[in-house]
Amino acid sequence: MDFGITFKGDISPKRTVALCKQAEVAGFKYGWFFDSHVLWRDCYPTMAMCMENTENMIFGPLVTNPGVREWSVAASMYATLAIQSDNRIEIGLGRGDSSRRVLGKKPMTVANMEAFANALRGLVRGDKVAYDETEAEFPWANGYELPVWIAAYGPKALGGAGRSGDGLVIQLADPGLVKWFSEQAISAGKEADKDMSGYGIMSAAPVWIGDMDKAREQTRWFPAMVGNHVADIVERYGMDSPDVPESLTAYIEGRKGYDYKEHADKDADHLDFISEDIIDAFGILGSVDDHITKLKELEAAGVTQFNIYLMCGEEERIVAEYGEKIIPHFS
Repeated sequence: MDFGITFKGDISPKRTVALCKQAEVAGFKYGWFFDSHVLWRDCYPTMAMCMENTENMIFGPLVTNPGVREWSVAASMYATLAIQSDNRIEIGLGRGDSSRRVLGKKPMTVANMEAFANALRGLVRGDKVAYDETEAEFPWANGYELPVWIAAYGPKALGGAGRSGDGLVIQLADPGLVKWFSEQAISAGKEADKDMSGYGIMSAAPVWIGDMDKAREQTRWFPAMVGNHVADIVERYGMDSPDVPESLTAYIEGRKGYDYKEHADKDADHLDFISEDIIDAFGILGSVDDHITKLKELEAAGVTQFNIYLMCGEEERIVAEYGEKIIPHFS
């Protein structure tokens, strides 16, 4: 199992670079960035800085979407970063959450997301690609096959992730739910006659090593963020839908709303409905042994990359402890 870290863009670029250099030495393979250009600084200049200051670490947005950048502009950026980094870029893709909702816009459709994934791959590779009543081709592209991870929760989006993604991003660390989500994506890929033998499964969640009361305090924001996505599923499929497990929906019954201006903020005002059980289930908290045990369970559930949402405080300590005490168990 590989390990990654994710930044949301609210710490200084120099400190971000330092954390990536530390993480690379510690054994982390991936460095990811929230791509939400209104809430936080645009991620790509900092990403380029991190590429220049590391040797092997792979970087990318987690996640971008089809609705905030013109498609040839987005593809040109990825193709350029591929050349500058010796192909150390992969991307996470979704329908569009905070970067669109904060502007009062809805997420894009699953079909649009799939078309975007295929257009990006073709353009970065150097193909001539038709889209939106036009076409584009990069004569300078280097032929790189851009890996695309797709974030999904609902049945339709999971189907799109299986058909059009090289991997699935699941924003929680509950092994049972990870397995439930990933099985749907893998099944959809197989139904489309796609070889799923190398399909990746990413579990992305915050962690805290140490006292459980402190751990819950630092990570309570995360189930609220996930609950926002679950609410979308429930709105579409219904609270009692057989397509959505009860364990995923029960905790949002007390949800009163979500303020995107406090997206992924540990001190947000919309966290009262989150129970301790949900905090414990959705993240990885507690002692080093607790982390190793849960990570082994995630690995058994099919996870190929565990990605730490590195935005809960004491980031340097978390990276160091994972590198010294946890990642060696998964070499």
